[in-house]
Amino acid sequence: MPRPSREQVYERLEAAITEVREHLGGLPDPAEAQGIWTNIWYEEAHHSTAIEGNTLVLRQVETLLAEGRAVGDKDLSEYMEVRGYANAAQWVYSQGLAKDGWSSGDVLNLTEVRHVHRMAMQPVWDVAPHPAATAGEAPGGFREHEIATFPNGMTPPSWVEVPAAMGDWISDVCHIPEATRPIEVLASAHGRFERIHPFLDGNGRTGRLLLNLVLVRLGYPPAIVYKRDRSRYLAALRRADVGDAGALGELIARSVLDNLYRFVVPAIAGPSRLVPLAALATAQLSTGALRVAANRGRLRAQHGSDGQWRSTQQWVDEYLDGRYRR
Repeated sequence: MPRPSREQVYERLEAAITEVREHLGGLPDPAEAQGIWTNIWYEEAHHSTAIEGNTLVLRQVETLLAEGRAVGDKDLSEYMEVRGYANAAQWVYSQGLAKDGWSSGDVLNLTEVRHVHRMAMQPVWDVAPHPAATAGEAPGGFREHEIATFPNGMTPPSWVEVPAAMGDWISDVCHIPEATRPIEVLASAHGRFERIHPFLDGNGRTGRLLLNLVLVRLGYPPAIVYKRDRSRYLAALRRADVGDAGALGELIARSVLDNLYRFVVPAIAGPSRLVPLAALATAQLSTGALRVAANRGRLRAQHGSDGQWRSTQQWVDEYLDGRYRR
C-alpha cells in the first residue's frame, strides 16, 4: 500500500483525535494511566537526547529512569542529560493536562519556557557547565552571546534581540488553538524557536519539550522524533528556515499519529471498542497484515466511510486463535 500523502496524514490525525476526544474521553491523565505515559517517557527521553549526540541505548535509559541506576561506563554528563530531559518531560506531561499555578490560562508562557530549559539542563550543567557561559546564561537564562551562522546560512538574531523575539513568539504560539490545522502552525513555531536560539545551549531539547507541552495542551499525545529520523528532522528544520514548514509539520503529524495508535488508543479503548487497525498492530502482526485479513473476511472488521478499517482487540484475538487452529 502506498505511503499516505501529507494531506492524508493530517486528515487521519484529526479524525483519530476527534475519535479519542468524543468517544474515548480524551487523553488520560498521567496519574491515571501511568503505563501509557511511562512508555512514551522512556522513548522520548532516549531519542530526543540521542538526536543531540547522547550515546545511551534505550535499555540504559529505562534502567536509569526506572531504577535510578547508571548502567555502563558512559561519561556522567550523558546520564545527567537524560535525567534532566526526563524530569522536564515528566513535568510537561503532567502540566499539559493538569494546570496548576504555573499556567496563566494561555497555551504557553515565558515562565514555563525558562522553567523547562532549567529542568532539562540543570543536572548536566551541574557536572559539565558550558565553558563560555556568563552567570546570566545558566539554565533558564537567555543567552548573552552571539551565535555563529548555521551550516545552511541562517544566522540567529543578536542576543540583545532575544527577549523581544521570544515575547513575539509566545504571543503567536498562544494563537495556535485558533488555527484550522494547528499541527502545521505549531511546526512553523517550532522551527522559529530553533532559529531564535534563545539559550546558549539546549535549544533543541527545550524546543522539542515545548512542542510537546503545546501538543498535550491541545489534546494531542507528545511527538517523538526518533534518532533514525534525525537527518529528515534536521532537513525539515532547514526548509522551515526558508519559510517552508510543510515537511516539519508532516514529520510531527506522523509522529503524533504513531504515538496515538501505539500507546494511547489500545490502552484506553478496551477489548470491545472499534478502533483503527493501526492501533491493533503489533511487531508480529502489522497493520498491512490486519488489512489483508479484513479485506479477505478472515478478520471481523468494519470499513468506515473515511476509508479506514476498524476492528476490536477481541476480534483480533479471535482471528489469531482461528489462524493458529488452522
